[in-house]
Amino acid sequence: MKKHTLTFILLSILFVFTAKGKVIELKVNRFSSPSGIVDQHPMLSWKISSTERNVMQTAYEIEVRKGSEIVWKTGKVLSDISIGIPYKGKTLESGTRYTWRVRIWDNKGKKSAWSNPAGSWSTGLMSIAEWQAKWIEPESTDRTIDKPSPVMRKPFKINKPIASAIAYVTSHGMNEAYLNGEKIGEYHYAPGWTSYAKRLQYYTFDVTRLVKLGDNTFGLMLGNGWMLSPMIWRYVQLYQNTAKSVGALAQIVITYKDGSKEVIGTDESWKWSTAEIRESTIYDGETIDANKIQKGWNNTDFDDSGWKSVRVANYDNSNLVSCENEPVITHQLIKPVKQFITPKGEKVIDFGQNLVGRERMTIKGKKGQQITIKHAEVLDENGNFYTVNLRRAKATSRYICSGETDTFEPRFTFYGFRYIQVEGIEEELNLDDIVAVVTYSGMEDNGNFTCSNEAVNQLQSNIQWGLRGNFLDVPTDCPQRDERLGWTGDAQVFFRTATFNARVENFFIKWMKDLAADQYKDGRVPDVIPDALRLTEGEASGRTGWADACTIIPWNHYTIYGDKRILENQYSSMKAWVDCMLRQSQDYLWTSGWHYGDWLAFIIPNDTDGRSSVTSKRLIQQCFFAHSAEIVAMSAAVLGNDADAKKYAEISQKVKAAFCDAYMTQKGNLISDTQTAYTLALHFNILPADIRPIAAKRLAELVEDYGHITTGFLGTPYICGVLTQYGRSDLAYKLLLRKDYPGWLYPVTMGATTIWERWNSMMPDRTIPDNGMNSFNHYSYGAIGDWLYRDVAGIQETSPAFKTIRIKPHLGGGFSHVSASENTPYGKVSCSWKDTTDYLTMNVTIPANTTAEIYVPTQSAEKVVMDNQKIKVDAMKDGYAIIKVGSGNYQFTSKK
Repeated sequence: MKKHTLTFILLSILFVFTAKGKVIELKVNRFSSPSGIVDQHPMLSWKISSTERNVMQTAYEIEVRKGSEIVWKTGKVLSDISIGIPYKGKTLESGTRYTWRVRIWDNKGKKSAWSNPAGSWSTGLMSIAEWQAKWIEPESTDRTIDKPSPVMRKPFKINKPIASAIAYVTSHGMNEAYLNGEKIGEYHYAPGWTSYAKRLQYYTFDVTRLVKLGDNTFGLMLGNGWMLSPMIWRYVQLYQNTAKSVGALAQIVITYKDGSKEVIGTDESWKWSTAEIRESTIYDGETIDANKIQKGWNNTDFDDSGWKSVRVANYDNSNLVSCENEPVITHQLIKPVKQFITPKGEKVIDFGQNLVGRERMTIKGKKGQQITIKHAEVLDENGNFYTVNLRRAKATSRYICSGETDTFEPRFTFYGFRYIQVEGIEEELNLDDIVAVVTYSGMEDNGNFTCSNEAVNQLQSNIQWGLRGNFLDVPTDCPQRDERLGWTGDAQVFFRTATFNARVENFFIKWMKDLAADQYKDGRVPDVIPDALRLTEGEASGRTGWADACTIIPWNHYTIYGDKRILENQYSSMKAWVDCMLRQSQDYLWTSGWHYGDWLAFIIPNDTDGRSSVTSKRLIQQCFFAHSAEIVAMSAAVLGNDADAKKYAEISQKVKAAFCDAYMTQKGNLISDTQTAYTLALHFNILPADIRPIAAKRLAELVEDYGHITTGFLGTPYICGVLTQYGRSDLAYKLLLRKDYPGWLYPVTMGATTIWERWNSMMPDRTIPDNGMNSFNHYSYGAIGDWLYRDVAGIQETSPAFKTIRIKPHLGGGFSHVSASENTPYGKVSCSWKDTTDYLTMNVTIPANTTAEIYVPTQSAEKVVMDNQKIKVDAMKDGYAIIKVGSGNYQFTSKK
């Protein structure tokens, strides 16, 4: 009896801890169960879920297996770190699945159960030498972009039971891979856009389920994609020295149950033909002829006797890298909200949301009937279809009907659109037969912000849709016109906002590697990554605020996600850019080169009295020079490079001193009397401490004088944060809530569903300036989102990865309530506040294994209660009661 009682007690104790605290969300290199890992020391991470408060991990134990074999077991490790633990077991093997589990001990003496389910990862090819496949191309050596997309196939037999089958696929141009008629994976636009000559990605898939005993068929469909389409506004093929034809390299490594292996790879035995995709380019769109479909071409019972033999091509595989970011996928299908006829007689369908992707249409037309679909973001002032802002891009789908029921959807292109114009169909369309297919990189949503102001909620939605539309494998400036390039300046100003709204860590790890690959030997960073301008625009590089993406993004990435590997990977690139600026400077003053400056700042046409907001480009250069040098110093310190930390800290201080000598008056005013000048000088801590209040006062005066924002791309991300930091959150709210031009809510009042490129992309009378550069989906001005999360809701990290947190909301704007959350590497952190006549109520969630300081707005510590109980306030400062807490859910109330 005693034995049973003891057993019951022990099980009860285990149950209590297991119910209240467990290990969840196991990740490897920031992915859940990834494939294609080629790192011998992948990073293992987990989160802790607990209903208790003040839970901290004190130790962990990790176990990794290959099948039933344990390849690494840490034993109990005393540590509170639960992110980025490097694997240190036996050497990882190619094409192998590893499983792992972890358990933890907490600060209350409890041990968790092993994580369930276990985590896993599969390796890619650990060596380029393991590629046995050969590059294959259509037989023609003079292929042009207007030729049909080829399809390729290879039948093969399996004569004995298999244990696993792993496919590796890449291409010149885009690809879709098939096995026995089924598409492999959910991806689009593979292998993505990279610096192809140096970095060509391949994708890894576990296709064990698709391989069968007997006959099988491996198939590939290819399209021109970024590599072979005419690109940029000059319509040039950027990678003609890398490849002149679409082509593929693919292999399936089959492991049989008897231990033997076989490789089914692309080689001279493959055949090719053409099918329904007759033309396809990034900018101009796709033509699909349903009469040309070769039904069953990628399955086993297809007769390919009329197909041609492929040509084997010889390429150096040294540029092959395993994909390490989320591929583009379909996220959502959006139904039309209405169809109508414009004053010009155009048949138009409205999806109600400016988006990026393509349309999917099902129709039974006459054989040979051609349907043309054009795409637009907006209607003009008369309600007609508007495509002037696409410039040369045709952005058109052409569908040719077979006479049967056809479903059309482009494969190798994408469009930015809210509206489509349909030509070739006389009758009214059945809206149930058409949807918009929303595609962007497969990032998880990461946070959200809502408040009592519906216009601001629409602004938040516009920010999120701007991110989705432009984070399509690279962070583009716009998704619709003859550009769609990875502009570095746009990416760096928006990065912080992006991290709140989506899990972008892998997305930017990949893109930053391309930045380093394309960086010039002297340290200059190209204006766009991948560097699409080098062939036609000269060496378009080294622009202040744009090139600084190479320092600002890695550092902010580290502070948000806590993985110092990005600093290790990018450190040489970061240093090279600062050294480049240093070489161009004289006595630490950098005044050379052409720069974009505060791009698209407030300008008055026919400005006769100098009210336009033009900030000295030289002043801006010096600010970013100092900031980047300081970032390199901080990064060196994180990496343990004390000599560099000291060196670049001294450089930064000297650059700041040179700034003050050149651009600041004795009384603390700046020679450029603009909002951007003061914002940058204050945000980057350029000015001496005693001068900063003077500069902040002048910034506030400029905001009050204009009554609106005047900043461009470089000042906009920081102005509201700087005003808040110096006690003028009232002015920050004033800028946010302005509904006239220029202001964030002006486009909202005009019906915008994404962020505009310009403050006045559309005029109040709905006329659209034909200025040659006018995108209605351009995320840069959406950088205000960072302030919404960090200052309005008050969610701030005080150490990397939100290991320590500050919750410090700034009330104002007439908001009665605000709610925001972010999924940090340690778990969800959230803050919502409600402001009534009598009380302020704050509800806060702090994730397990972290601590926080909560700043409750109040004039008296005596008026603050937690969970309806009086508490001891740790400090009072600047109208806040500060309470230190551990993890858990809390409610704070302050009586007015």
